[in-house]
Amino acid sequence: MTSRKLAAGAVFPAIEIPMLNGGRRALPTPSGNYDWMLVVVYRGKHCPLCTKYLQELNSVLPALNELGVDVVAVSADSEDRASAQMREVRPAFDVGYGLTIPQIEEMGLYISGPRNGVDVEKPFAEPGLFVIDQDGIVQIIDISNVPFSRPDLEWIAKGIGFRRGPMKEAPINGTYV
Repeated sequence: MTSRKLAAGAVFPAIEIPMLNGGRRALPTPSGNYDWMLVVVYRGKHCPLCTKYLQELNSVLPALNELGVDVVAVSADSEDRASAQMREVRPAFDVGYGLTIPQIEEMGLYISGPRNGVDVEKPFAEPGLFVIDQDGIVQIIDISNVPFSRPDLEWIAKGIGFRRGPMKEAPINGTYV
């Protein structure tokens, strides 16, 4: 197995996803008055840790929005499965569904098959978190192959504030050549 990982400092791939609230969203284009975007890829309905993480995201959302960051969570789940999970999460952020394997691969995420979970219908993306600036450049990236290894969302918000403030002129971390 080989995999191509998306690098810090790279342009985030143009990916269009259907949204639970209707319509489609183009990643990494923020909505409204936001100029940065946080994309959280979660495993799906079968993952109770994802439900907890997305509930935590709700509590950090005001700080992220204050920093000018739009937030979208997305999985490979069907619309029905994503809707069922979001009834428990009650997100204040946009939620997309139906990520395809080629889209997951474009983001450089790990992919697991149905045997890597309970009540799983098809291959799914393992967790990923991407902070993307106004130019579509990945400023912060975190990918994992397991559901229990994810960045602390409060620290992500603080890090974005630092990146947009005192470190805005510094090179993107991890891009030394």
